[in-house]
Amino acid sequence: MKESFLGGENMQELLEIFKKRQFRKLFAGATNNTLIQFFRYCFVGGAATIVDWGLSSLLFYFAFGQQYAVLANGLSFVAGLLTNYFLSTFWVFRSAKIKSRLAEFLGFAVIGVVGLLLTLGITKLFEIGMADITSAYQIISKIVSTAVAFLWNFFARKYLLYNKKEDE
Repeated sequence: MKESFLGGENMQELLEIFKKRQFRKLFAGATNNTLIQFFRYCFVGGAATIVDWGLSSLLFYFAFGQQYAVLANGLSFVAGLLTNYFLSTFWVFRSAKIKSRLAEFLGFAVIGVVGLLLTLGITKLFEIGMADITSAYQIISKIVSTAVAFLWNFFARKYLLYNKKEDE
C-alpha cells in the first residue's frame, strides 16, 4: 500500500521513472502514486484557475459589469470547479470510494468550497494583521491562501474521495 506522500514506494517509483527516463508515466496511465497524482493535480489546478479567472474577467468586463462582480465570480468558481472535477476524475484520480457520481461530485464540491473559505479566511487574516504594515499584504495573502487551498483540495480529495485501499 502506498500511504506516505514522500517516502516508501511512492518515491521509489518516481525515482525509477526518472532513472529509466519513462516520463510518459508522469502524464499517462492510471496510478495510485501520490507524487504522480500531485504532479498531475498541479496541471489540473492550473487549468481550473485559468478557467475561473478567465471566465470571471470575461463576465465582469464584458457581460455583467462591476455591480454583478459577485455573480461573475460565483459563476466562474463553479466553472473552475467543474473543470477541476472532470480533469481530476479523468486524469488524476480514476477510482472513487463513492459509487454514486452525484455523491462523488457533491463531496468534491464541498471540499472545493472549504478551500474557497480557507482562501477567504486567510486573505481576511492578512488584511487585519498586515494592512497597517505593508500594502503588499494582498499579494502575500493571495500566495499563502492559494497554496493552502491547493494543498487542502488535493489531500482532502485524495484521502476522502479517491484513496481506495488495494483490497477494496
